[in-house]
Amino acid sequence: MPDRALSTPLDDSFERYLQDKGKGRGGDGGNYRRNAARELERFAEWAAGDRGADDWTGIVPDDVDREPTFDDLDERVFREYARHLGGDRGLKQNTVQTYYRYISAWCGWCVNEGYLEAHYAQRASAMAPLPEDDGRKPGDQQAWTSEQRHALTRHVDERARDAVEAYTTLPEDTDPLDKQRARYAALKAARDRALVFVLAYTAVRVGELLRDPNDPRRRGVRWEDLSLDDGSMDVYRKKQQWDAASLPDPVISPLRSYRQLMNPLTERWPVFPTFDQRTLAELVSEELAERGERPDAIDERREVYARDLLLALDEDIRPPSITTDGARLILQRFSEAAEIDIAHPKHDYLAPHGGRRGMGEVLVRAFGYTVAARYLDNSEEMVRERYSHIEAGELGDVATEALEEIDL
Repeated sequence: MPDRALSTPLDDSFERYLQDKGKGRGGDGGNYRRNAARELERFAEWAAGDRGADDWTGIVPDDVDREPTFDDLDERVFREYARHLGGDRGLKQNTVQTYYRYISAWCGWCVNEGYLEAHYAQRASAMAPLPEDDGRKPGDQQAWTSEQRHALTRHVDERARDAVEAYTTLPEDTDPLDKQRARYAALKAARDRALVFVLAYTAVRVGELLRDPNDPRRRGVRWEDLSLDDGSMDVYRKKQQWDAASLPDPVISPLRSYRQLMNPLTERWPVFPTFDQRTLAELVSEELAERGERPDAIDERREVYARDLLLALDEDIRPPSITTDGARLILQRFSEAAEIDIAHPKHDYLAPHGGRRGMGEVLVRAFGYTVAARYLDNSEEMVRERYSHIEAGELGDVATEALEEIDL
């Protein structure tokens, strides 16, 4: 191996690795890239002696003043890092395994790129200090119960009905700005209702539905992606391709009434646009300026509207979709407002993945694993693994019945 590779500082390889693993043009997007970058930074800090126990000085010999390089890496380094991850940091077993896998993947890439001569991180001695994986994914165990689903959807439905009624029953002589404020409130309530119903009943992943700032290909669904008559929606799936998802009956009415209220000029509008005032103010001002309007004229036009979203609708200035984090904030607010009882070690609100998992349980119990797998866009093997507790419970009922018949 060339001496140049061995003398290369560790972090000199990070950007190339992240570009290879990233998504989108230039490899600058994707959640994996973001998470891997975070763990590589932590590994680099630990290797330099800036993270770890008070007496930890890093992997560079004490009598040498330089950054850690590939020449400093061997299986003992990764063994020590595995021990560091599994130390008294309060991390769950599977979380430690996940963090180590990011570093191990980078190590394998470094072998292929000529930085290292062997995949030290995968050697048995290096991985020995890692705790056993309990088979669970961090935070992926919540499932909305039928009671929780009904309580949440009932709350947002009542809220939207009240807002829409308040807007549509205004007297004819209502001040124009007051009428705009009422329409804005109705639009926001209708958007939130539609979003909650879609998350509750379609089992679509939230990252397939909304904008992901870390993946430029996930820009959020648009009205052109929906066919309410056919009950389908085109989404960019986790498997990196477009596919049709089902829109069951409970979702159609909230989406249809919301679409009529919004009445966008084109079908390219996002179904779930942001309502953030700062974002919309900048977007409207910049777009109108690009269309040739002067700053004073733009200010005058904005003053006519109670909210920039309404001006954007009239001028077909399409805002971005809300983000996946934005959806979580909405669900946090409604979970609290609806006073929903939630007992979960990680989430004190109904998280988006819980809606998907809850629908999975409904489908497995009603129609079995094959149908559930098709609806969830997963393999039947994976669905059987994730919902094995249902089969175990049913087998337990069979065993109980057998005992009652035999042990009389």
